[in-house]
Amino acid sequence: MMILRSAAPSPFARKVRIALAVLGLNDVRIEPADTMDSRDTLRQQNVLGKIPVLIGEDGVAYYDSRVILEYLDHLAGGGKIIPREAARRFAALRLQALCDGILDASILAIYEARWRAPDKYEPKWLEHQAGKVQRALAELEKSPPMLEPLPALPNVGHIALACALGYRDFRFGRDWRADCPRLVAWLDDFAARVPAYAATAAA
Repeated sequence: MMILRSAAPSPFARKVRIALAVLGLNDVRIEPADTMDSRDTLRQQNVLGKIPVLIGEDGVAYYDSRVILEYLDHLAGGGKIIPREAARRFAALRLQALCDGILDASILAIYEARWRAPDKYEPKWLEHQAGKVQRALAELEKSPPMLEPLPALPNVGHIALACALGYRDFRFGRDWRADCPRLVAWLDDFAARVPAYAATAAA
């Protein structure tokens, strides 16, 4: 049995949990991880101390989320959530990279508030991260990625986008929605097609 070390609020772990569900890879035990606890075995499984980490049946620890999703696609036979054809493959990977960038910037903004007292916030740093998110969302709003007709599975880019939008809802009070009606509609469509999206939502 594979083991997924994760934490419910992590959008990167959510990517993995959605991928597991859509690929039908159910023989996985989910174990919580505390990235701040030096006694947690997480740091032995990934010396960076970051989540998610997937421990395969071969005992190998796979990280980060992009590597894990590629490994899961391989286990499922390949070409499932990472297309085989070059143009579609690189479009999916580029979309995933963009959406992971939204998540990276969002998490850095959260950490600024988590690790500093309000009077120590660095406004330029927060503006820098917010600018990344705003530009990325504006670009995606121009032309949201197409979901292929059912029964096709969402690709890694679609999964990453759904998790990025969901994380903005969770941590930033749904701040993106007023300016991105096309992305709102896209996320509604994704959620309707992929029950794992709702099932993996953080409380």
